[in-house]
Amino acid sequence: MKSFASRYLLLVAFSLLLGACQSTPPAATEATGARATAIAQLEKNLASSELATAEDQLAALQAESPNDQALEQYQRQLAEAYLRRSQIVLQKGDVNAAATALSRARALMPKAPALTGGVNNAIVDARKAELDRAEAALMAAEAKPQANVIDPTAESTTVALNLTDMTKLRRQLDAIAADVVNYQCDVSIQAPRTQDYPWLATLLTKRVKKLDADFDLNLEKQILRNIPAQMVLSPRKP
Repeated sequence: MKSFASRYLLLVAFSLLLGACQSTPPAATEATGARATAIAQLEKNLASSELATAEDQLAALQAESPNDQALEQYQRQLAEAYLRRSQIVLQKGDVNAAATALSRARALMPKAPALTGGVNNAIVDARKAELDRAEAALMAAEAKPQANVIDPTAESTTVALNLTDMTKLRRQLDAIAADVVNYQCDVSIQAPRTQDYPWLATLLTKRVKKLDADFDLNLEKQILRNIPAQMVLSPRKP
């Protein structure tokens, strides 16, 4: 009888031990579920190109499990996504956004600089092209004679005409014609009377053609009864 009881107690103890080995603690189960959810959200944000959010999620996962090699694939995917973004925005001409995305790709895969080399060279070339264009524009602006009547930085300049003094009017038209040619201006002739337009247009056209016979003078006629005669000069946009 004593032998049977001993065997029974041994069997019960073995069963309890086996059950303890096979059961998973609730805390471990919750941690595993939270990790799976976090990884699923990370994959979703990678797929939808929510890269900043994905980067934050990856950093949180890596902080929890710094030695988890399984996270390396997501780090590489994120780096490659940033690299693709850099290429796309560079093609659209946004050099600054391309450089920002490239810097994130480099930070995520510092051991693989060759992968970012091509985009980096393209950004360097684009920045050089921007500087070259800016320098050319500056040189062109410096090469132009000083403006007589217009503000070269304004969208348009209105010049009131002195119709009562022909000497002064001729000087005005000389100055206007020089600015029209030098700053590639379109001209709107605004006058209170219909008969004012033809002779004002003729006087200005003769002066412009004398300065540059090939200049494409664009004149607009506006009859405005309640204003004195004037010309509106609008430099053409590059």
